[in-house]
Amino acid sequence: MTTFAQRVLLVIAIVTTIGCDRVTKHMAITTLAGTLGRTFAGETIRLEYVENTGGFLSLGAGLPTALRTSLFTFGTGVLLIGIVGVAFRYRWTGWPLLGLGLFVAGGASNWIDRFARGKVVDFVSVGVGPLRTGIFNVADVAILLGAVIVVVAGLHSPLPSRR
Repeated sequence: MTTFAQRVLLVIAIVTTIGCDRVTKHMAITTLAGTLGRTFAGETIRLEYVENTGGFLSLGAGLPTALRTSLFTFGTGVLLIGIVGVAFRYRWTGWPLLGLGLFVAGGASNWIDRFARGKVVDFVSVGVGPLRTGIFNVADVAILLGAVIVVVAGLHSPLPSRR
C-alpha cells in the first residue's frame, strides 16, 4: 500500500473515530441523562449516563478543580501533541501508525469534552453479574484498541525508529 493510501486511511480512521464518539456522546446526553439507563442482553450491556470529571476510571475526580483542569485538560493536550510529534519524527507507518492514530483520536475526542465541558461523558458498561467494566465511551475503546495495536505491532517487529 502506498504511503498516500495509508495516510488517507489513517485520516478516515481518525475522523470516523472522533465522529462516532461525538455522535454517541450526544445521543447519551439526549436520551440517557436523567434516566435510569437501559440494559441489553440480560444486563450484559448497560447504557447509563455518567459525567466523569477525573481520568481513567474517575481517577483524580476528587482533586481540586484547578489541578484537575491543569492535569486532564492542559496536560492531556500537551501529551497528545507530543505523541503525534513522536510519530512524525520517527516516521511511523502501517499498524503502529494506525494504533497511534486511534489512540490520539480517542484522546482528542475526550479532550474536546474536557475542554468544552470540564468532564467526559461515559455511558457504556459491560459485564456479567457483579463482574463489570468501568463505564466508558467510544473514545475509550479507540484508546485501548490503539494501545493494543501498537504493543502487538511492537512485539511482532521493532517499532519504526528515526531514519
